[in-house]
Amino acid sequence: MAALGALVKKAWSVRRFVVLLCAPLALVPVLLSLPPKEGRCLYVILLMALYWCTEALPLAVTALLPIVIFPFLGILPSNKVCPQYFLDTNFLFLSGLIMASAIEEWNLHRRIALRVLMLVGVQPARLILGMMLTTSFLSMWLSNTASTAMMLPIANAILKSLFGEKDTSKDMNRENEENQASFQQNKLYTVPTEMQFLASTEDKDLAEEKEISSDALSDLKKEEEYKTNIWKGFLISIPYAASIGGTATLTGTAPNLILLGQLKSYFPECDVVNFGSWFMFAFPLMLIFLLMGWLWISILYGGINLRGWKTKKSNIRVDAEARAKEVIKEDYKKLGPTKFAEQAIFFFFCMFAIMLFSRDPKFIPGWASLFAPGFISDAVTGITIVIILFFFPSQKPSFRWWFDLKAPNTETQPLLTWRKAQETVPWNIILLLGGGFAMAKGCEESGLSVWIGGRLHPLEGVPPPVAVILITVVIALFTEFASNTATIIIFLPVLAELAIRLKVNPLYLMIPGTIGCSYAFMLPVSTPPNSIAFSSGHLMVKDMARTGLLMNLMGVLLLSLAMNTWAKSIFQLGTFPAWANIHAENATSFVTAVENVTLSAL
Repeated sequence: MAALGALVKKAWSVRRFVVLLCAPLALVPVLLSLPPKEGRCLYVILLMALYWCTEALPLAVTALLPIVIFPFLGILPSNKVCPQYFLDTNFLFLSGLIMASAIEEWNLHRRIALRVLMLVGVQPARLILGMMLTTSFLSMWLSNTASTAMMLPIANAILKSLFGEKDTSKDMNRENEENQASFQQNKLYTVPTEMQFLASTEDKDLAEEKEISSDALSDLKKEEEYKTNIWKGFLISIPYAASIGGTATLTGTAPNLILLGQLKSYFPECDVVNFGSWFMFAFPLMLIFLLMGWLWISILYGGINLRGWKTKKSNIRVDAEARAKEVIKEDYKKLGPTKFAEQAIFFFFCMFAIMLFSRDPKFIPGWASLFAPGFISDAVTGITIVIILFFFPSQKPSFRWWFDLKAPNTETQPLLTWRKAQETVPWNIILLLGGGFAMAKGCEESGLSVWIGGRLHPLEGVPPPVAVILITVVIALFTEFASNTATIIIFLPVLAELAIRLKVNPLYLMIPGTIGCSYAFMLPVSTPPNSIAFSSGHLMVKDMARTGLLMNLMGVLLLSLAMNTWAKSIFQLGTFPAWANIHAENATSFVTAVENVTLSAL
């Protein structure tokens, strides 16, 4: 097994080396088949897309390529490329990451999670609902990966108290070893959890029984199947809830912010998308999808038994649920009384959300209207709140200290130190966002987006509602195999031009594409949360494929419903807006200029 692993690693290294060297040469025909500037820009985009999909280079390193290649190929000067990596959208995302770091520092997220689980109850269906609600709420503010990694150990401890140690057959053990080896070879995300101990044997008392009746064997088999299904339902619900929850806020996941940044690049006059308007659209969609997903998972894995609503619970299950309730209470007690720092973080977290939501909610004047128009953005709001975290004391200040000359002059620890922020904030995501914005700027300046739009004539006859469904399906399938961030960076320029060709509001196509990137449920490699859950060894690919297929379909249909109902009034999707019309006129003049230059050259 070790030799096989070493061989796979060598093969992976060779493949990366081949992709790094051969991809630039293989894409040279693109330079020769298109107009000079558009061809060069498309060459860079395809090269980056190939590197992103194969991970021949780290994602963040690939995102830095425009800084080097755009100036050398004459696409954009460096003074236009570099600022794209530090737009106000990046700082809005940074403020969310810093706030999440402070929440994790003081274990506020764990207290919230355990409190919610105490409220929903310990029946399996209710616990799955509690897990999904808590994970999705945390994922609105923390990263999807961090939310999943935090909730899985809690779920494992509860399952352990419900069912004891999980019995596994030799075949299952062998399959789990293969799964773990596969994850190590493919460098997927893993997280240490109590699952490492779940493959131990059942109580030894069972081995001492001499005779077991056929009825008892049948009941035991049914109980084991029930246990296995509930276990899978718990594990699979957490990453799904994290992916769904991340869509509810602009800062919840990177594709949402990439949409905001590219809107500002392509349509500078567009001001209808901000934290408040996005929340009003995406939060109801998240709740509906979460409820539908919970019903599907609970029915599929036995949390809800449609045939036996009136069936009386066995004493074993009643005792197990009582033990699970005690485990949750015990974990909550271990946190101790609420600290001053937790109360302060919760207050600033609420301020963070309320101020972002109320800055410019569109349906009423926001507090930003008190200042000069255009000066206050969501980034200003977010950074203002998180700066306070670096000097606000983590212990309750004593006013007596100011008047006691003999009091020791000890330095108080702030709610968040810069060292902690450096360690916990994923700075690579900031670079990844910047690479997406630089790519979008290159498409706009080079005229590539207009050239792509000119090749979309066959799609002009497609009805817009059908286009929404097709776009969401295509992107949801594509992101099953590629990074959702890379996927949306590649697709958004095409969707913007397609919307202009169809004469519909660009948001009508760009928003479904953005959210569709987060609807990747079918494969372990689709998202880091899926990988974390799968790495426990108790889920198989067919479990995720069977569950995720209907989740994808539900997501596509619910998103289409949202875009054709309440989203129309929030984003004014029923009309072709003036800010998009200006872009269309500029594109037309650009095409005319290119045609004139071509004719004069002939």
